[in-house]
Amino acid sequence: MAQKALGRTYNATPGADGKWIAVKNAGGVAFVCYLAGAVGDVYTLQEAKDSAGTGAQNLAIITEYYTNTGDGSDAWVKRTQAAGAVVTTTATAAQNAMVVEVLGVSLDDGYRYLKLTSTGAGAVNAQHFDLMTQRGAANLPAMGV
Repeated sequence: MAQKALGRTYNATPGADGKWIAVKNAGGVAFVCYLAGAVGDVYTLQEAKDSAGTGAQNLAIITEYYTNTGDGSDAWVKRTQAAGAVVTTTATAAQNAMVVEVLGVSLDDGYRYLKLTSTGAGAVNAQHFDLMTQRGAANLPAMGV
């Protein structure tokens, strides 16, 4: 019997804005963000040693991210920047949605948690990808522990 995608290819935390997400049992985390109204937003990436935020620091590794309207009417547009911990989307409908992927190998030694925080009202969804252990959705571990 075929297994559905949740638990086989990804795990998700829909309300991840400002929440520590463990980077274990997966290749990395994709942060999928959305803020309607063409107002733009600023997202900051941080890493920590544990879910309490011990040793929290900005993780300045973002060199590319993708944007679109978020309504399925247009393709993703690749955007590049100098390595940094911040992504700023502009006040245009074409940048309502933003995705940035962070590979687990990008974290500093001893750091195992990530969080992406919106300074506006943007929604942030975290998705583990390349799961190392595939299992049914009901058997997935919590992503914040």
